[in-house]
Amino acid sequence: MKKTFLNKWHFMRYFRIAIALFCFYTAYEQNQWVFIPFGIFFLFQAIFNLGCGGNCKY
Repeated sequence: MKKTFLNKWHFMRYFRIAIALFCFYTAYEQNQWVFIPFGIFFLFQAIFNLGCGGNCKY
């Protein structure tokens, strides 16, 4: 698990962290607590490098 967290950082992982931080900031600043689960979801995806798993269809 440590290897998953520390390796292969790319644009999408940074982007997911940015979205998570934005959701947490919005939840705190505007008292819109519905954004907390979205922030947790994106943070989880960024930390564990999860996404659609290559199963996306165009």
